[in-house]
Amino acid sequence: MKSLVDSLVRLDTGARTAVLSKLSQGEFADLYYDWGEWARPDQLAPDDDWITWLILAGRGWGKTRCGAEWVRQRVNAGAQRIALIGETAADVRDVMIEGESGILAISPPWDTPTYIPSKRRMMWPNGAMAFTYSGETPDQLRGPQHDTAWADEPAKWRYGDDTWANLMLGLRLGDDPRVVATTTPRPTPLIKGMIADGGTHVTRGSTLENLENLAPQFREAILSRYEGTRLGRQEIYAEVLEDAPGALWTMEGIEDIRVTRTPDSGELKRVVVAIDPAASVGEDSDETGIIVVALGFDGLGYVLADVSGKYKPIEWAQKAIRTLEEWDGDRIIAEVNQGGDMVEQTIRTIDRRVPYKAVRGAKGKYSRAEPISALYEQGRVRHCGLFATLEDQMCSFEPGTTGWSPDRMDALVYGLTDLMIEVPRTIEIKKVIG
Repeated sequence: MKSLVDSLVRLDTGARTAVLSKLSQGEFADLYYDWGEWARPDQLAPDDDWITWLILAGRGWGKTRCGAEWVRQRVNAGAQRIALIGETAADVRDVMIEGESGILAISPPWDTPTYIPSKRRMMWPNGAMAFTYSGETPDQLRGPQHDTAWADEPAKWRYGDDTWANLMLGLRLGDDPRVVATTTPRPTPLIKGMIADGGTHVTRGSTLENLENLAPQFREAILSRYEGTRLGRQEIYAEVLEDAPGALWTMEGIEDIRVTRTPDSGELKRVVVAIDPAASVGEDSDETGIIVVALGFDGLGYVLADVSGKYKPIEWAQKAIRTLEEWDGDRIIAEVNQGGDMVEQTIRTIDRRVPYKAVRGAKGKYSRAEPISALYEQGRVRHCGLFATLEDQMCSFEPGTTGWSPDRMDALVYGLTDLMIEVPRTIEIKKVIG
């Protein structure tokens, strides 16, 4: 049917409709659900001998569709036990399974699997089963065995090395166990190791290859934000970037202070949630940085969580307060250069009693970050897992050359400054009584 598809794309709308109307319902369905007829050549599984198919591609290239279609192909070929691993459990559900290009969306009606979220599994009509895991809980992969796996965004997995190691140790069922890894690249040891592995076939792709299939709003947002920037080489062109020459941090330096264990609450002296609010609201606005950091009784600073994102003011306030409660934190710290008193008023709208401190950045971003960078160089900070977007900002921001706002990095700097740089003194924490 490839000749039919090739002919269809060359016809005008009327002629195309006339041709399609002559197909039987079964022929039309076969054509519609045949990924091999619609995919670009580099979106189809390579023919050579490989264990890992690593797809390094920019945003919007079609990575998710490739992964979902490959899983469907493997099930039709006889795979019985499939592992689905995403950055978080929510990502597995919302992107890999229920997303617009996820497994449920691309499956034909006669072969759609049943998804059972409570059991973290999917079941196909032929008896094949898929089990869901995340890069946040590598121990879930200790013990289970699979013949097929789809690993989505492994460059962003919080505990990437442990999750990947456990996955590969259990990938031993059947005569031809294989895994596809779909990700926007980052220069992590895991990604570099996968590229160097002789059993890996690497496919690279740019966002620009799929522009005609992307929503206009997405095209405008991604290109206006990243085109012509260093991060754009990663997010659009899928380059595995090394460190920016003028950045205050390096990936190697961050790897050296990364730990896999998060301290217990009894080991932490103080915990704060630091916010760098976005200056505007809209599709083209910056994210609001929300970072959880702590000071341990051992004198070390700990980066515990990154819950940043694009939020409306009331949403980031709710997120920050909820996060403070989850971590049993001491207070919220918020930068008020842009919002002034409105920042505190937004937070107080949600909870009048929440401990809060406003900070105003009198220096530039780079100057504010230099003392915190020094703490990293001295080995006085630990990252509890991987924080992909935050670390990208830390290792990419250069004053005067970066066309984006390092919102997450700013929040990190404000939080660690409060915990580790400011001279200890008696301070008044705003808390409404009564």
